[in-house]
Amino acid sequence: MIDREKLIVNFINKNNLSNAQRIKLSNDASFRRYERIVAETKSLMLMDAPPEKENIESFVNIDNYLIRRGLSAPEIYDVDEKNGLMLLEDFGDNSFTNVLAGKSPLSDKYSEKDLYLPAIDVLIQLDRSTLPRKTPDYDGELLMKECMLLTDWYLPNTNPNANTNIVVEEYINIWNNLLNFNKVSEDVVVLRDYHADNLMWLPERNGVMNVGLLDFQDAVIGSPVYDIVSLLEDARRDVSEETVEACINHYLSARKSIDKKTFEAVYAILAAQRNCKIVGIFARLAIRDDKTRYLNYLPRVWNHLEKGLSHPVLQPLKEWLQAVLPKELRKPSAFILNEKEAVVG
Repeated sequence: MIDREKLIVNFINKNNLSNAQRIKLSNDASFRRYERIVAETKSLMLMDAPPEKENIESFVNIDNYLIRRGLSAPEIYDVDEKNGLMLLEDFGDNSFTNVLAGKSPLSDKYSEKDLYLPAIDVLIQLDRSTLPRKTPDYDGELLMKECMLLTDWYLPNTNPNANTNIVVEEYINIWNNLLNFNKVSEDVVVLRDYHADNLMWLPERNGVMNVGLLDFQDAVIGSPVYDIVSLLEDARRDVSEETVEACINHYLSARKSIDKKTFEAVYAILAAQRNCKIVGIFARLAIRDDKTRYLNYLPRVWNHLEKGLSHPVLQPLKEWLQAVLPKELRKPSAFILNEKEAVVG
C-alpha cells in the first residue's frame, strides 16, 4: 500500500510549505479529497486524487483550456500526475451554495438570478469556443451507460420483482429512441457537474470571470443543453421557477439559431437522462460506499424527473416508470440496503 500521507507531506515540503497549516475539507461523492493549505502570505488548495481512481491529467487539460477561454478555472501551482497530487489557486468559501444559503458575507448582496445569469454567460462563452483536444465524446454509448445506473443500482433495491430482463430491455429501448434526438446545435465542452456546489462567486473579477469553476475533470464533448440542465435541476438545492425561466430565456436570446421547441424537447430528454443517472448514483453511493446521506436528496431528484415527464417526448419513459417504479417506490424509505433494513427518511 502506498502511504498517501507521506506522499502529501513530501509534496507540500517540496513547495516550501512545511510550516503551513493544513485544514481538511469535507469529502464529496468522488474519491478526491481536498485540503486548504494556509501559509503566512497565501492560501492554496491541495487536491489528493488517487491516480488509480481519478483522472488528474484530464483536470489539467480542461483547466488550461478554460483559462485560455478567458474563464476562471483555478491556477495550477504544482502537479504530481504520477501520484495524483496538485496545488491549486484557492477561490475561497463563497460557493453559489453558501452565498445563496446565507452562509457568506456576500449573502445579503446577491440574489439567485445575480449568480445564475452569469453562470449561463459562462456556458454561452463555451459555446463560442474551439474544442479542446483529448476530450471524450458524450455520445449515445456513454449516455446510455449512465441511464443504466438506475436499473443497475436503484431498481434492484426498491422493486426486485420487476428487475427482469424484459423490463430492463424495455427501458433500454426507450432510451435508445430518446438519445437519437438530442441535437440542438454543434457540440461544445460539457463540464458535466455544473451546479451550485462547484461554482464560486468571485465578484471582484470582471465579466464571465466572476464565476469560478471547479470539478470539471470529467468534461466531455456533447450537447450545450446538458450543463444548463445540470445548473437548473440541481440535486442539492431548489432553483426558483423564476430563475429557471430567466436563465433559459437569457441563453436562447444569445443563441438565436437554436429553435425553442427543439431546445425544450432536448432539455426534457437530457434532464430525464441526468436525473435517472443521479438516482442510480445516489443508490450506488449508499450501497457500495456506505454514503447513505445521498439518499436524502432523492425526493428532489425524483421531483425534477416527474415534472420533466410532462413533456410529450418522454411519454414512453413516463409509462415505464409508472409501471415499474411508481411514486411509492421513489421515496428514501422505499430503498432497501439489505434484507432486513430499509432507509428511514
